[in-house]
Amino acid sequence: MSTHPSETLPQSGETAPVKVPPLESGDHLTRCEFERRYQARQDIKKAELIEGVVHVRSFVRFRGHGEPHAGIVVWLGTYCAATLSVRALDSATLRLDLDNEVQPDALLRLEPSVGGRSHISDDDYIEGAPELIVEIAASSASYDLHEKLRVYRRSGVQEYVVWRVYDQQLDWFHLVNGEYVPLMPDASGVIHSQVFPGLRLLASALLSGDLAGVLAELQKGLGTAEHAAFIERLRR
Repeated sequence: MSTHPSETLPQSGETAPVKVPPLESGDHLTRCEFERRYQARQDIKKAELIEGVVHVRSFVRFRGHGEPHAGIVVWLGTYCAATLSVRALDSATLRLDLDNEVQPDALLRLEPSVGGRSHISDDDYIEGAPELIVEIAASSASYDLHEKLRVYRRSGVQEYVVWRVYDQQLDWFHLVNGEYVPLMPDASGVIHSQVFPGLRLLASALLSGDLAGVLAELQKGLGTAEHAAFIERLRR
């Protein structure tokens, strides 16, 4: 019997190598099968399972995602550095349920010891709903404002921020009685987190690429009595 040069036949007593199917956008998979295929694809940097359907991220553009993403990470990381028991993560895998495994662009979470609802699994992934998630989206047509929004709401993510880069808009939602309610800026154009006291965002500065302005406003929040009281509560 002839064999193709690329085929490898197992010798007597050997087990045939297992071929893992490819991972492609639109695949309908269980979370277990999604993880198996994803782990076998070292060339894929970001893939998500949303309502049982695979979404594979394409190339990341400089202005469309790369630079905005970096700004968000700096903003949340600065808050995390000043607030104990709060953790900031960048593109970490998040298991929400059996049909949803995502990689949010950034998130803030409380440690379980101070009331956080998410935890780190034995294999080093986040499980459960973090308190705040940020996604960088192209426009209002993005699945970040549709399928993902519904998944995060159902899972109990308390605050959800979507930066629509090409629309030059920012959406910040707060979970109230099972529904996402938009958080509106105050008279100065600043949006205040309802979950993380002192976490402030000057939306106009973020949208214009003024990271120094974003951090200056955040520093004001970190110097407030409400942030100090929050830290005191976390210490107890």
